[in-house]
Amino acid sequence: MNKYPIGLTAALLVGIGAGVWLNGYPPQIPWTVPGVEAAVAAPVKAEGKKPLFWRNPMNPAITSPVFTRDEMGMDYLPVYADDGGAADEPAGTVKIDPVTVQNIGVRTVKAKRQAFSHPVRALGRVIADETRITRLHPKTEGWIEKLFINKTGEPVKKDDILFSIYSPKLVSSQHEYLLALRNLKTLGESEYPDIRQGARQMAEISRERLQLLDVPEHQIRELEQSGKTFKALHVHSPFNGIVMKLNVSEGEYVTPKSELYRLADLTKIWVQVDVYEHELPWVRIGDKAQLTLKSMPGRTFEGRVSYIYPYAEARTRTIKVRLELDNPQLALKPDMFADVTLNTGLQKDAVVVPDSAIVRSGERDQVFVVRAPGKFEPRAVTLGQNSEGWVQVLDGVKAGEEVVASALFLIDSESKLREATAKMLEAAKAEASGGETAMDMDMQGMSMDAPEMSMDEMRLDSSASDGMDMSGFTLDAGSKP
Repeated sequence: MNKYPIGLTAALLVGIGAGVWLNGYPPQIPWTVPGVEAAVAAPVKAEGKKPLFWRNPMNPAITSPVFTRDEMGMDYLPVYADDGGAADEPAGTVKIDPVTVQNIGVRTVKAKRQAFSHPVRALGRVIADETRITRLHPKTEGWIEKLFINKTGEPVKKDDILFSIYSPKLVSSQHEYLLALRNLKTLGESEYPDIRQGARQMAEISRERLQLLDVPEHQIRELEQSGKTFKALHVHSPFNGIVMKLNVSEGEYVTPKSELYRLADLTKIWVQVDVYEHELPWVRIGDKAQLTLKSMPGRTFEGRVSYIYPYAEARTRTIKVRLELDNPQLALKPDMFADVTLNTGLQKDAVVVPDSAIVRSGERDQVFVVRAPGKFEPRAVTLGQNSEGWVQVLDGVKAGEEVVASALFLIDSESKLREATAKMLEAAKAEASGGETAMDMDMQGMSMDAPEMSMDEMRLDSSASDGMDMSGFTLDAGSKP
């Protein structure tokens, strides 16, 4: 029942093995034939150099005092006395042949001093200047007789009549003032100073009460001249502006709690800009800003940063920045959106390197500084702001030093390997002096002799090829079985 599947499997394995043998790949994996022990020959040593020890090509922590191969048949690599770098060189310094440097595409750039700025681009929303908004409430209860300004959005000028109101309290206050004026006229010539002073004070208090109830000055003068009360009193606009909200109609009963009008002076306007957290350090109060609007192509408005709000928006993770602009023609209207460019503060003398030169890890930021042709030193740096592909270096690199800007992954990997090798060389020297080294430690956890790491199942079972014609395959005398 299983004859054909077994034969097919065996034929497939033999075919794969033959293909690997004929193509010579991988060259470092020897054939394992039962009963034949492969000879382990060390590779040719570098001229004039003697290896201190040999390390596993896949795990530098595994070493051997003599040449050997790992369980996959890969040659151990020699480690020489100068592989860890000279004593005066920082750990991890990389030496690469100039030809290899060119082949792997290493590009270097000099750190330089230059003026460093970062234009912040963001979206802004036009709003009314909160210091130029007035909410009008009546000072007493009453009924609206007439609305002279009765539409939202209507412009008003200072002292324009907004509405007239009838209030019994206002009429009563007028009567009190007229009575005080008559008393002053009668008692003003009294021979008693206290009576004269009392009459004057009563008239002044009555007049002031009318002013506090927002009775306009021209109606008070008319009252004084005519001696007759007015049923409805006028309320005037306190400044030039626009009616942003109208909450009243004629005949309506109102109280001091009622907001009748909301007026805003839009000749000066605010723009709230949402700036992301990482760009906020660039923004300063007083920075200039330019605004453009899609509704007015080709036109640019200019303003300045007047305030940076002390909190962030939880939903958008942005901070609001306020701009102030002149708006004499009222071209900018509340709730319009604008594209904003903030011309942030200029740093005139900053050391900068390309952003591509930075190797970022969880522990530190570093660059590779060129010490000599083909020699690269890893150096930790403290970074500042970044802008348009350049990064400010606060510490670690000086202007004029050359840093690697490409092929960093290969150099960084080699640097880490050199650093690990340097530590092993120190361990080897300590061992020579009788000290304990990392190679003396218990490495049982990394043993390849454990049953679970056995690779016997990877051997080609010779019994699987019984009955097959293998005459087409030969082994050269120099080949390693």
